[in-house]
Amino acid sequence: QVQLVESGGGLVQAGGSLRLSCAASGRTFNPYVMGWFRQAPGKEREFVASIRSSGSTDYADSVKGRFTISRDNAKNTVNLQMNSLKPEDTAVYYCAARLEIISRWDYWGQGTQVTVSS
Repeated sequence: QVQLVESGGGLVQAGGSLRLSCAASGRTFNPYVMGWFRQAPGKEREFVASIRSSGSTDYADSVKGRFTISRDNAKNTVNLQMNSLKPEDTAVYYCAARLEIISRWDYWGQGTQVTVSS
């Protein structure tokens, strides 16, 4: 089992920045792909970004160039730096984890609210 706890959400004006953090505990952190997803009101949960233990990253087109995902394997944390925020980035953001060899995201945090005002 992997336990995930997010922090860093809040209210920010459009064009501003926020940094989300996710602390992982439980099983060894390294073999896991870590990711961020988000869910806006009335919409389905969507992929935002992911990072492998090697440091290889992947981003949704909607956040490329604005968001940066990073991880610290020694501290078992993964971060999401969000710049140039837009009102459409408003959502609950979830940290997630999956084994590298499995495509299913098995572990989820409780979520943290990000609200971007116009």
